[in-house]
Amino acid sequence: GLKHRREVAGKSAIFSGEHFVLEETDWYLLNLFRLWWHYGISFLRLQMWVEEVMEKFMRIYKYQAHGYAFSSLEELLRSLGGDAFVNMTQRSVAESLLEVGVTQRFVDDVIAAVLRSSYGQSVLVPAFAGAMSLAGAQGSTWAVEGGNKLVCSGLLKLTKANVIPARVTGISLHSSEGRALYQVHYEGSEGQGSAFYDMVVVTTPLQPSRSNFTFENFEPPIADFLGAFQPSVTSVVHGYLNSSYFGFPDPKLFPFASILTTDTPDLFFNAMDNICPVNISSAFRRKQPQEAAVWRVFSQQPLDKQQLKTLFRSYYSVQVTEWQAYPRYDAAKSLPPIVLHENLFYLSGAEWVASSMEMIAVAAKNVALLAYNRWHQDLEKIDQKDLMHKVKTEL
Repeated sequence: GLKHRREVAGKSAIFSGEHFVLEETDWYLLNLFRLWWHYGISFLRLQMWVEEVMEKFMRIYKYQAHGYAFSSLEELLRSLGGDAFVNMTQRSVAESLLEVGVTQRFVDDVIAAVLRSSYGQSVLVPAFAGAMSLAGAQGSTWAVEGGNKLVCSGLLKLTKANVIPARVTGISLHSSEGRALYQVHYEGSEGQGSAFYDMVVVTTPLQPSRSNFTFENFEPPIADFLGAFQPSVTSVVHGYLNSSYFGFPDPKLFPFASILTTDTPDLFFNAMDNICPVNISSAFRRKQPQEAAVWRVFSQQPLDKQQLKTLFRSYYSVQVTEWQAYPRYDAAKSLPPIVLHENLFYLSGAEWVASSMEMIAVAAKNVALLAYNRWHQDLEKIDQKDLMHKVKTEL
């Protein structure tokens, strides 16, 4: 029952702190010419690399449609793209792109701008996460009419799950007739409570800075995982853009709805865009550049008054949300496990492969299939090799 939200046209540009290094126009061929003029065929090499990665990644949907699951993130990646996919979690996207012939200038200008906008990090993020981010920046994604949160609420309604509105504080291990039994402890508006389950899926990050519950009676103990999260600040500002800061003294001439930035030390924001409502009527239009509009600004620190004055001539309101948005990627760390105990599974480790809605959805279905196959002892559906051949044979 979900509908695509209508797209509202708007041009993008990449800002270096002093000038725009790349500007989008209304003409597709002119955009291609500008890319070629500045960067040669780097954009074609990038597109070929991303398409190759995504084509292999899409195999997961065939595997899952046939009920196959994987007990580790490494096995899942290896089934899609061999050891090359596993290695892509250990080397940077910059290194991988330079290896396929993308120029350093293109990496510094375009790739850095996309990653600052999506992950708030540099071109040193792992190649697999970078590929996911770059795939999402190519315009093939879409939004839900009424807001993307309807995906979650719709799925929850469809499952007819019994939702307990409470915060889980701990999980303790027990046994029943030789099988593991998990007691989930929680705190709600009505006080403390607990319940026993045959299977449990943990979806909160288990890094020390984020995990706020304990595991009891597990031997060996379930340890926290190393790693930190990247802070991100989103400021929603209703005001008049200061186009002079971007080199346009006349606000009427400012043509861009989205501004990305290069990795410049003096820049205090990662990206900003003129946002539209979650419900868009047929009569909706973007505000003219000289009019007050709603802008979303991504930064790593809250914007102070001077920074807001730099970006906006004046403003009516500012709403700030500060959150731990994505893993702070470090190519030297290993990937977290999926199986914590016999029937205790961990979902959020998939974020360390790539943090995106699609990746988490794939990981969630993998955990569901893995739990089902392990419960029914259908081991032929777990960690199978040469799956492409098996799936073709089944068809």
